[in-house]
Amino acid sequence: MKIASFIIPLLLFCITGCAQKDTHNFHMPGKIPVDGKRWYQLTNASADLSMLFDKDQYQKPNTGYHKLIEHYDAWYPLLDGEQMTIDSIMMYCWRCIDAAHPVTIYAVMPDWTKVPIAVFKGARAATWEGPDPDKPGVFTLAKPVSGMRYLIINSWGEFPGEIEFYGKYIAPHKVGITVNNRPTPLGNYFGINAFEWNFQNKIDPDKADASMLDPIKNFTGVRHYLDWGKLEATEGNYTYNPVHDGGWNYDDMYQWCRDQHIEVLACLKTIPKWMEDTYPQGQRNYENVPARYGKDLSDPASYIEQAKVAFQFAARYGSNKNIDVRLLKVDNRPRWTGDKINTIKTGLGHIHYIECDNERDKWWKGRVAYQTGREYAANLSAFYDGHKGALGAGVGVKNADPDMQVVMGGLADPSAGYIQGMIDWCKQYRGYKADGAVDLPWDVINYHYYSNDANGTNNDQHTGVAPELTTTAKTAEELVMLAQVYGKGMPVWVTEAGYDLNAQSPQRAVAVNGRSAQLTQADWILRTSLLYARNGIDRVFYYELYDDDAKSTVKYGTSGLLNEDRTNRPAADFIGQVNRMLGKYTYAQTISTDPLVDRYSYGTKTMYALVVPDAKGRTTNYQLDLGNADSAYIYQSQPGTQMKVTKLRTDKGKIQIRVSETPVFVTSTALLK
Repeated sequence: MKIASFIIPLLLFCITGCAQKDTHNFHMPGKIPVDGKRWYQLTNASADLSMLFDKDQYQKPNTGYHKLIEHYDAWYPLLDGEQMTIDSIMMYCWRCIDAAHPVTIYAVMPDWTKVPIAVFKGARAATWEGPDPDKPGVFTLAKPVSGMRYLIINSWGEFPGEIEFYGKYIAPHKVGITVNNRPTPLGNYFGINAFEWNFQNKIDPDKADASMLDPIKNFTGVRHYLDWGKLEATEGNYTYNPVHDGGWNYDDMYQWCRDQHIEVLACLKTIPKWMEDTYPQGQRNYENVPARYGKDLSDPASYIEQAKVAFQFAARYGSNKNIDVRLLKVDNRPRWTGDKINTIKTGLGHIHYIECDNERDKWWKGRVAYQTGREYAANLSAFYDGHKGALGAGVGVKNADPDMQVVMGGLADPSAGYIQGMIDWCKQYRGYKADGAVDLPWDVINYHYYSNDANGTNNDQHTGVAPELTTTAKTAEELVMLAQVYGKGMPVWVTEAGYDLNAQSPQRAVAVNGRSAQLTQADWILRTSLLYARNGIDRVFYYELYDDDAKSTVKYGTSGLLNEDRTNRPAADFIGQVNRMLGKYTYAQTISTDPLVDRYSYGTKTMYALVVPDAKGRTTNYQLDLGNADSAYIYQSQPGTQMKVTKLRTDKGKIQIRVSETPVFVTSTALLK
């Protein structure tokens, strides 16, 4: 639809005072609605583009400082059924921009070609401008554009005060969401992050140390921080038992976890020294992007070395016993006379999940360690299946073990936009499956979230707070919804969460109403598990088994759930107790929000979890209806001992429960320990 009928009066209006506030009609006919929060930016932006479309032309978006990629694209995906025909564009020059660094708007067509439709140079201050900087007073396009699947705003981080699109618009289809009904046991929310030296003594790393293993039995999962260089200390030569860098015995460690029914997530992270050395002096860091220096980070082939070691690892520890051993290689050279020799093994069945690196959005390490969502999708495409087999034999996890699940690297900044960029890259370069789903090269969405009063922001100006008092649940809901819409209900995991104990740490748990910081840490961690069960997350791993440094004031330095002497802190006690007694129960519904009362089920049995969602020592009474039960069994976690179990008679199935900020659990039948 052309807007010539109101262009002339609008221009006359501008001549008489467009610079004055409240003179612009933001409800003119033909305006296309734009959701400012839907744009995602391919750089480490700290704020979204909502201010570009908020009907206030006198404020420009500030998307953050110190961007690693200064000249970048912001993408706007059109949803299923959504259609636009853009025939006019208006951009307001408020404090303008550097004309040498213009803003360019593109339409991305079905064949992925980018068609430029507008350029903004800010030639006239305090004035609305059109799409052609040579004709700033003309708002109509030379030719309307339609059929696009995305819009792109390319910029150097400077924007107009407002952008408006005009033409014809058809709203998207209503999306039918399939709710995640997977029966996820409560025990899935009690994982831990750990290293191989938490299992094996450094003095004799070939043997598991029994005194180190017992406390790990508190947990149902271990996220193993596995440095690539341990597996491939020299390029093309792989070691597992013993690892040539450290002497560790991964075969034994993984076998023990399997025997204990502890699920291992192998987080294959960092780069080996031989790859690090390809970077110039001053840019070398073992957390750099997993590609040789100078490689095109948008090309899956740039990540072939990492995809090869992933293939080797999956062939050994996955479940496929029918792999071609001619594709496998170990470094069978002894390190010294009499040294144990590495041998080829296949299909050991120890590992079901492998994670492709860790926090690939680590902006604080600089551009050499940072990937955009689209770059990381290219990385995953190689890691997953050798970019659908294009990288040749012996490349990619799925080509070694089709059943092994690939977990995307946990995001430090849990941004739906980052994941949307990954998905859109896959639409373009991997296409769609037979069922119409996008061919995504990962099986699990994964992010990190530390609950604090800065709502998870990764800075040092905050303190830890109870999970219910932050955006912890909102973030989970957003990413679970993303998984439902684009991933056919793909699982979503949180692989880092927790609280420090040092009183100087910005991520500290605080003493609450006479309860120590350690008890608060225990309360909040247990409540975090209940929150994630309530909000559709499938697994949680806490950071971490032991402190990095018990005296550290650095964030995450004192997050350990075990003491240095290998005894439990209250958090480990609480996790172990609840898991042993109630770990098989699955979340069913929430029947009260204050106090929070969740109903869980296990077969025909029912359990209730009750807690006050606060952080000030508040208590309250709640009448719980247990139906026809004549007795109630109340389970309360206690540090250093077993759960306290209290049996009470009900009054016609009802019972008054005193609820505090420490979760309490209630059943109508006694549970076996």
